[in-house]
Amino acid sequence: MVDFTLTFPPGFMWGTATSAHQVEGGNTNNNWAAWEQQPGRIFGGQRAGRACDWWRGRYAEDFDRAAALHQNAHRFSVEWSRIEPERGKIDRAALRFYAEMIAALRARHMEPLLTLHHFTNPLWIEEDGGWLNPQTVRRFAHFVRVVAEELGADVTLWCTINEPMVYATQGYLLGRFPPGERNLGHALRVAEHLLRGHVAAYHALKEVRPDAQIGLAKHQISLVPGRPAWLHQPALMLVRQMFNRAFILALTTGELRFLRRSIAVPEARATFDWVGLNYYYRFRVGFNLLRPRQAFIEQTRPRQGLLGPPGVGEIWPEGLFEQIRWLAERTDRPIYITEHGVPDADDSLRPLVLVRGLRSVWRAINFNYPVRGYFFWTLVDNFEWAEGYDPRFRFGLFGCDPQTQRRIPRRSAELYGEICAANALTMDMVRRYVPEHADALFPGVPVQREVRLPARR
Repeated sequence: MVDFTLTFPPGFMWGTATSAHQVEGGNTNNNWAAWEQQPGRIFGGQRAGRACDWWRGRYAEDFDRAAALHQNAHRFSVEWSRIEPERGKIDRAALRFYAEMIAALRARHMEPLLTLHHFTNPLWIEEDGGWLNPQTVRRFAHFVRVVAEELGADVTLWCTINEPMVYATQGYLLGRFPPGERNLGHALRVAEHLLRGHVAAYHALKEVRPDAQIGLAKHQISLVPGRPAWLHQPALMLVRQMFNRAFILALTTGELRFLRRSIAVPEARATFDWVGLNYYYRFRVGFNLLRPRQAFIEQTRPRQGLLGPPGVGEIWPEGLFEQIRWLAERTDRPIYITEHGVPDADDSLRPLVLVRGLRSVWRAINFNYPVRGYFFWTLVDNFEWAEGYDPRFRFGLFGCDPQTQRRIPRRSAELYGEICAANALTMDMVRRYVPEHADALFPGVPVQREVRLPARR
């Protein structure tokens, strides 16, 4: 019977990721709070409400849970609308709250990775055009400078923007996020302004904290062509260039290229110290003449492998390796897995996804790709954007009832805690948590049972 230990490098970061609007509760002054008031926008007409009640202090007990699982890092975001509720008005009490959160992480020997923009804008920004307005770039940089001056002494790792292409496409092409537009030209313009916002934030941070290590969290998806492949391969290439590659390549070339449009942003070149990878699904991509507003391109999920809830792609943890490889070869920067997880209310898939995903990360490290840490999405069930509190979209290592605020530990939390404690994935863990998959995931080395020597002459 095969036995093994997949050991990760010394100092590897093990953590979970969260975002302000999804866990804090009580946010009423941003674009998502306004979006939730509109009928039909959120699953079941739900609103974030108290979320996980972090704004009233329950982050401390959840940090205790993370520390008990031997996590040594945590990725979280600050809420722009709390810190700058009106243009030019800074709320010092909100900054003190986030300083207390950072101190709470440090007290538990957990490294903070602070995200500055995770999908939400203050209402005053949104009402003035959001990221369609080029002035938002300057305003975001001002906000970043304030945060760096107040919180920078205790934070080394900074993430400027979370999933810029998700923000641009979901809000301005697919209409599922605020402001609900379906306009390709606007989506591309928003992506450009987010790139310029990242650049401005990078320089603002460096001016205040020259030692800051700055990156961004980029959502990548694995893609397979529809059938016949020869017909749909061009659609795959378009999606791959626009969604996966354009933003990252702009940071290395200084040119943002979408379809036939090219925008020179030379100041973007080399404005990152690390790159974050958010990865979840694989999609089948093809042309569909009924989708003119989406450039006649449609994404569906392959009918194979692990399938999650309707509306998401195929769960394909092995795709982590291909995305890490591409990022490493194109950027020559350290990589953090800033999000990876699975919606799984009964915890039947999560242990397997965790094992398969970390096997892919370990494999990448053994190819000398510079992966420095892994942040599982997420610590506790939370408000999952357009899916709200849909029970099919529970991502947490711990369940969280938004009404009672009761936390429910899941078995996958135990598995992740063992991995973090050992800085390794072992065959013993695999046999105990996903025994039915152990032999397929880690087959034994064939043993030669009989040796026949050539006859002597």
